[in-house]
Amino acid sequence: MNLYDIPPRQTQSYLMDLLKSRNIWPKNKMGQNFLIDLNLMDLLVNTACLQSSDAVLEVGSGTGSLTNRLLEVAGFVLSVELDPAFQKLTEETVIERNRFLLHRGDILKGKNQIQPEVIAKLNEITAKPGISGYKLIANLPYAVATPVMSNLLISNQPPNKIVAMVQFEIAEKIISNSNSKEFGALPILFQSLAKVEIVRKIPPSAFWPRPKVDSAIIKIEPSDELRRKLVFEGVSPGDSPRCFRNFLRGLYVHRRKNLRGAILSIPNNKLSKIQIDEKLEKLNIKGDLRAETLSVSDHISLCKQFGASLFASEQVMDD
Repeated sequence: MNLYDIPPRQTQSYLMDLLKSRNIWPKNKMGQNFLIDLNLMDLLVNTACLQSSDAVLEVGSGTGSLTNRLLEVAGFVLSVELDPAFQKLTEETVIERNRFLLHRGDILKGKNQIQPEVIAKLNEITAKPGISGYKLIANLPYAVATPVMSNLLISNQPPNKIVAMVQFEIAEKIISNSNSKEFGALPILFQSLAKVEIVRKIPPSAFWPRPKVDSAIIKIEPSDELRRKLVFEGVSPGDSPRCFRNFLRGLYVHRRKNLRGAILSIPNNKLSKIQIDEKLEKLNIKGDLRAETLSVSDHISLCKQFGASLFASEQVMDD
């Protein structure tokens, strides 16, 4: 790469001119808000501690600005872009082609599954000589941030690290503790599998077009040690994280109920109140407590006590 090959830095004026020249306009419904604070783009990349042995999964290549920045340090970048106009633009603007692959389409196949084609491409890339795994590094569209991160986290091929720009409200929820109003199925799932941290809160002025809410760079580091604690009778280790997610979703369907009532309301529950209390007593947990007052480890114990294998099949519920 010589001096003339270096891609321009993504400023607001550069973006506006670039998109205008191609008659492309950002779509709010697709979460197309582009990071124009160049220092924050560097922070996003630097937080990931990328090496040449890392592959990167990027969701939303957009103009290719972050993609090019990632290719400066990563061994390979797989970028996923849904919008045909930005697919074409990415192809034009990404310079390093030998270590880059663009997936044209959605990252998700429904709410509860990463697109199998994306997984297949990731497996092919991480099998390349010199590549030791992958990291998710992205300015994630708000609408898909939660399902993308959670589905990757519970998969049999979780990323080595996630560093992503997400809505600040989601980041706050993921790192929340018991007894807070945000604590529930989502933070418990993430904290049962990874160490989570907000790196920095980001104002709307850092983007063009400006979103209506604050954002945050969040760092999520999956832990083999934590993952090994999700051991449930009758459930394979590979299925345990998904099983735990299903249990949590069922438990928090009726959030305002006490623990006894919440368990009683879990789909397919066949236990009486008395039987539920007997099982809770074995854990030294009172049935009149709210589930959100319990720790992450308490929730894992609950899943074990109430027959984790019952939750091994997928349930479609909101987080």
